[in-house]
Amino acid sequence: MLDFNKTDLMKLNSLTKYPSIGTFHALGERGRLEDEAMRFAGRVIAREKIDGTNARMIFAGEGAYLIGSREELLHHAGDLIANPALGIVDALRELADWFGSEATPDGGLLVCYGEVYGGNVTAQSKQYTGTKKVGFRLFDVAVISDPTEMLSWSAEQIAAWRDAGGQSFMTEDALRVLAAASGIPLAPLCFEGDAGELGASVEEAHTFLAQKIRRSECALDEGAGRVPEGLIVRSPDRKQIAKLRFEDYERSLRARIKN
Repeated sequence: MLDFNKTDLMKLNSLTKYPSIGTFHALGERGRLEDEAMRFAGRVIAREKIDGTNARMIFAGEGAYLIGSREELLHHAGDLIANPALGIVDALRELADWFGSEATPDGGLLVCYGEVYGGNVTAQSKQYTGTKKVGFRLFDVAVISDPTEMLSWSAEQIAAWRDAGGQSFMTEDALRVLAAASGIPLAPLCFEGDAGELGASVEEAHTFLAQKIRRSECALDEGAGRVPEGLIVRSPDRKQIAKLRFEDYERSLRARIKN
């Protein structure tokens, strides 16, 4: 089992950072989408994209875990003091305490990625709560089977490995099994079907968005506005993944009308 107390935490932070997700249509000048789209084929899965803050829980077995934001590590299991940034630790500590005793990565690391949302996390938190409630939804899990070897690499090697897509993420089916077994809620499923339904043009993709997610399914109370941010689309093996945001498509389409 990896001992966090004897680990280079700067390297571990880099090793477990969540990669950026590209847009389904390429971003051009002034943030406007172009008609060049990512090529998906076969079955795709679309889940709600939540406007919150990216968070991660890193499990090493025997109750050992770390909680982090996308950019930095915030808390170690058992510590009395935690970084209060964006309320991430407060939102996840109880879950991590429980799940950390259940997770058995077998010498490696299990890294759970999700979105902490609501409260005062972002300007759009009102879409999920009217009473400042905070929620968490899981959207990806990575397995690092041999972290000791990787942590012997230089910081530059680790960053290059990560940026080149080196992290190994669970397939959609495995993700569902883990979520069901643990009781950790996944980001809501909005579509599962043929990639052809995504559309090829900016206009077609915007229509797809409007049809598949009319309101947020992540409301934490009756006061939620429920205006959705968009979708994350992925292939079942998670080798392809892209985001579709209403804001991007609406801005791009307004610009086309003006021109």
